[in-house]
Amino acid sequence: MRDGRHVPGTLAVFVEEVARRYGELPALRFKSPGGDWTEVGYDGLRETVRSVGRGLVALGVRPDERVAILAETRPEWTYAHFAILAAGAVVVPVYPTAGEDELAWVLGDSAATVVICEDATQAARVEALRAKLPELRHVVRMAREGGGEGGGEGAGSPAATGTGSEGAPGRSAGSPLLRTLPRAPLADLLARSAHRTGDDLCAIVYTSGTTGLPKGCRLTHGNFTAVQDATDDLIEGGPGDTTYLYLPLAHLLAQLIQLTCLGQGGTLCYFGGRIENVVAELAEVRPTHLPSVPRLFEKVHATVASLAESRGQGGRDRFGAAVRTGVEVAELRARGEEPTGALRTAWQAADESLFSLVRAAFGGRLRWALTGGAPIAPQTMDFLRACGIRVFEGYGMTESAGVISLNHPVAVRYGTVGRPVRGCEVRIAEDGEVLARGPGVFSGYHANPAATEQALDPDGWLRTGDLGSLDADGFLRITGRKKDLIITSGGKNLTPSLVEAALQQSRWISRAVMIGDARPYPVALITLDAEEVAAWARSEGLDPGRGYAGHPLVRARCQEAVDAANAQVARPARIRAFTILEEDFTVGGGELTPTLKLRRSAIANRYAAEIDALYER
Repeated sequence: MRDGRHVPGTLAVFVEEVARRYGELPALRFKSPGGDWTEVGYDGLRETVRSVGRGLVALGVRPDERVAILAETRPEWTYAHFAILAAGAVVVPVYPTAGEDELAWVLGDSAATVVICEDATQAARVEALRAKLPELRHVVRMAREGGGEGGGEGAGSPAATGTGSEGAPGRSAGSPLLRTLPRAPLADLLARSAHRTGDDLCAIVYTSGTTGLPKGCRLTHGNFTAVQDATDDLIEGGPGDTTYLYLPLAHLLAQLIQLTCLGQGGTLCYFGGRIENVVAELAEVRPTHLPSVPRLFEKVHATVASLAESRGQGGRDRFGAAVRTGVEVAELRARGEEPTGALRTAWQAADESLFSLVRAAFGGRLRWALTGGAPIAPQTMDFLRACGIRVFEGYGMTESAGVISLNHPVAVRYGTVGRPVRGCEVRIAEDGEVLARGPGVFSGYHANPAATEQALDPDGWLRTGDLGSLDADGFLRITGRKKDLIITSGGKNLTPSLVEAALQQSRWISRAVMIGDARPYPVALITLDAEEVAAWARSEGLDPGRGYAGHPLVRARCQEAVDAANAQVARPARIRAFTILEEDFTVGGGELTPTLKLRRSAIANRYAAEIDALYER
């Protein structure tokens, strides 16, 4: 591949290149309808992508037309992704959790001509919006009627076609995706792929904005390949490695992980489709690489800490001592040294009784884990380091093609999001905003010049909207979102994410939202970790009555968390009062974005009465 690296000139020829390089090595691994794990080689991946791409060409998809994918993370997403690009078209990822207004906006704003849907339910949603989508010609399904995988007739207009035939398994090497379509000649598809350039549009990826309608980021093939070139040698991987993917492929981070894994010849393993089974599947899959949002790691940490606490003060003390020992050993090994004497003895005991069990929960082979999208609790990072699991925190945004900075084995500083990747410049504006510039930065928002002007200055610097600082060695630290700053009625500037992250370190708390803009002091809305609280309540023999939120013992546990968080921040930022909400925030309820970021204005509006009550006490 280009310059000896793993990244081809454009993503239109990506699968052709990796198939030539890795041939029969396993590329994809996934659960079949029967529940067994199935593998597809790089040759099989290429053949399916060619087949689907030829079907798209025969369907009338032209170069630069938009083709949307509306599906959960699954092999067909990957087939569709690379087939669209091979056909010279532009990918428009759509979150399957998007509401009807957002779905209509993304498909209409992008002028999508074809939508590839996961199943009949999603296809029906698109069909119901057809009157609002004048550019839409075809709706294509990945799965048959009834939501099962395999063959079936197409949804929508007479021009739409089926997504399969002969009841073939939807997750097999010969995916039924577009199988019943006629096929354009292979030479036509390959010619289209070869004619794409780095300046051509590759994807329009809509931000899951916390306010207003999403904006479509226009990303070129060159944006993607620049990021891959800049990070390829920072991420250890290759044939024999397995990356477990449960993150939504509609999000750029999952797409970049897909490119990295396949570009290096590893095996991309898809989760089985049920988020509650992720931990169990990790033990089955035994991945070497795990990209994740912080919540998974924090949940594992909370579960282990909960088990330790259930054994009383002695268990809690032993757990804390073990973590301190593990961190000390991890820091020694980072300097190329090994523990000796009493430290080695203490570490061996902790490893046998705790650390090895945690590593086994992740499958026992995990060498590298990546987290991003939100800050991870420092205590969780220490816990994982102690257990011998390396987690690297990175930073980026859709407008930067996903990556700005990254910690990696050669250069890591915990508490930061790493140094800027090769080719990317970062500086801090006078008001503390992080600015970035480089070949991965997008050229602007689709059909939105006003928003583009706000995001990019005349010299090409991207205004990230994040606040941060650079240390003397060039490591970037993110301290909060500029637009989330709270200014109290007394003129104090507060960063809510710092307090919220501290509160969410508690095993009892799922989410925390600081309120205080134009108010005399900060208060908080808290939601409970339902599983954790219910398990504790059962062990204590508590009667929940109408729910746990109003139970005095539950409130006492949350008060302990608030006190602990307040001890970590300056006096003006301390929470003076809080209320526990009866339900958690959800994407469907409108309080969270599809990437699980808080929609603060929506939360403040919905719980206005509860907030006002906190200031009346």
